[in-house]
Amino acid sequence: MVASLVALRQPDYGYALLQRLAGHGFPVDANTLYPLLRRLEDQGLLTSEWNTEESRPRKFYRTSDAGEQVLRLLLDDFAAVQASLATLIEGDPR
Repeated sequence: MVASLVALRQPDYGYALLQRLAGHGFPVDANTLYPLLRRLEDQGLLTSEWNTEESRPRKFYRTSDAGEQVLRLLLDDFAAVQASLATLIEGDPR
């Protein structure tokens, strides 16, 4: 979910998102991604619009303002976990 919200800060369609995520080490099956995109859109975390200018219409997704707020919270949580793990790895005796 987090990777999708980050990647969709720039509008993209599902198949291109699958490729982009896989290229960054997040291989996702289409049968997993598309329901996730619909769920995130239903929750207001993504917006979408159809591009019908090409021969095949494509639905483009983008992280919404609400999605950006949730993403910031998730990234803050991730940073806190990462910092805690770093202290454990380094042997900090907190």
